[in-house]
Amino acid sequence: MDKWEMYMEIQQLIKQGFSKSKVAEKLGVSRSTVHRHLRKSPSEMAEWVDSLLTRRKKLDDHKELILSWLREHPDMSASQVQDWLQEKYETLKIGESTVRAYVRELRKEFRIAKETHPRVYEAIPDSPMGEQIQVDFGFTKQKTHDNKEVKLGCIAFVLSNSRYKYKEWLDRPFTTIDVIKAHENAFEWFGGIPRELVYDQDNLIVVSENGGDLILTKEFQQYKETRKLNLQVCRKADPESKGKIENVIGFIKHNFAKHRVFHDIDSWNEQGQEWLNRTGNYKIHNTTKKRPVEVFSLEKQHLRPVIKNIHIKNNYENSISKSVHKDNTIRYLSNRYSLPLGTFNKYDVVSIKETEDKHLLIYISESGELIAKHKIPEGKGQLIKDRKHSRDRTKGIDAFIETVAKQFSDKELAYDYINTLRDKYPRYMRDQLQIILRETKVNNAKILSEALRECIRRNLYSATDFSDIVLYVKRQRQIDDTVTDTAEIVTPLNQVSGWIMETEAPKRKVDAYTVILEGDSR
Repeated sequence: MDKWEMYMEIQQLIKQGFSKSKVAEKLGVSRSTVHRHLRKSPSEMAEWVDSLLTRRKKLDDHKELILSWLREHPDMSASQVQDWLQEKYETLKIGESTVRAYVRELRKEFRIAKETHPRVYEAIPDSPMGEQIQVDFGFTKQKTHDNKEVKLGCIAFVLSNSRYKYKEWLDRPFTTIDVIKAHENAFEWFGGIPRELVYDQDNLIVVSENGGDLILTKEFQQYKETRKLNLQVCRKADPESKGKIENVIGFIKHNFAKHRVFHDIDSWNEQGQEWLNRTGNYKIHNTTKKRPVEVFSLEKQHLRPVIKNIHIKNNYENSISKSVHKDNTIRYLSNRYSLPLGTFNKYDVVSIKETEDKHLLIYISESGELIAKHKIPEGKGQLIKDRKHSRDRTKGIDAFIETVAKQFSDKELAYDYINTLRDKYPRYMRDQLQIILRETKVNNAKILSEALRECIRRNLYSATDFSDIVLYVKRQRQIDDTVTDTAEIVTPLNQVSGWIMETEAPKRKVDAYTVILEGDSR
């Protein structure tokens, strides 16, 4: 109820004989509110209520700006409104409760419902000071100044005790060397190294958990040994061990990145640093009820000092780890690239590197062995495949061709003819060879040679054409069409002419070939 209704209700209950305490209890207000309302006459109360309607609020000067934000982004939180105001007006001093109440009134007045996407988190105990940093990655899509969309990646670090944070952004996929550089920058930001670093099972860092015995990528293993880091990899989707960093990634996405317009990666990271100082590390934490920056001043003393700088570029190869799919491919920039057969059965991930001349090099993560090289295309959704990465289906066909060609007296001519068939019928080459081989088994070399030359002369490249030409040649020449053993000659029992014995009924029509052949001789 509004203030005037409250006033009238209090007056009515008092007249009915209720005590001030009972009235406060019945209306759900404090006793001081009841006393304050009873001290006012009806005219004084009406005047006071009217003054509230016309009284300017501290944020009224920014009303239209806040309304534009809420209308454009209905899911915007009061906390983010406060951060954006402080970013835009550095001298503005405003309390969080004031902003929250003002935003709530604007939503009610202009009927701007808040869109919510609730997420469940599980509480975990705090680590001792200097004990642990949690590390994870997040990705977000941002609108650019020309209303295009760009995908950005973020790596975030948070000290588990103080909740003091550090983050970096990239407008391309993170490489292992990017991750190592981010670690160096984070250690410089924190002023030291914790006793333990906790990671998700990210392919840029971990090749395999291997039942608890971590297998790291080649570059990160070298970095771990150089910095003497103690690593722990939590199980995927394990809120008990990575709840803090999951909250931090969500906080960064929804308070800093959400609805922010992207111009370039340098200015984006600069804004991110300012946000850390202004909000990320300064705002009172909801769980600890302390400012991370204040607790960090104590936790910093428990970190191991950073002894020396590392020249990363000279020590580590710039590579990205990618999962191997069961069809022996990897995915990179919306395309698929082939790997040698059997890679999936041997390795879960491989390392890749893009060269300046737009080639993709693929390595075995543990050994650094180069196993594939592909040209990076312009488009997307393509399969880029090396012919060497396919099953060699040609070995059996090659042997079959060799067998068939040997049946002809002119092997070179036979090879030329058969290879043309191979180009013309790549999917049916075995069927083509079987038809020709069947003819070679029941016809002598002269018929085969003449039929072969006639097919080439007439540009008839098909096994069925070859069979028909063989039949035509036999009819024209009326010679023995069977392969006979010269050591055993069959002598006819009577004096019937040999050509009658050799004559056989045609098995198919060859009139078309007769017309072609006779027509050419005119």
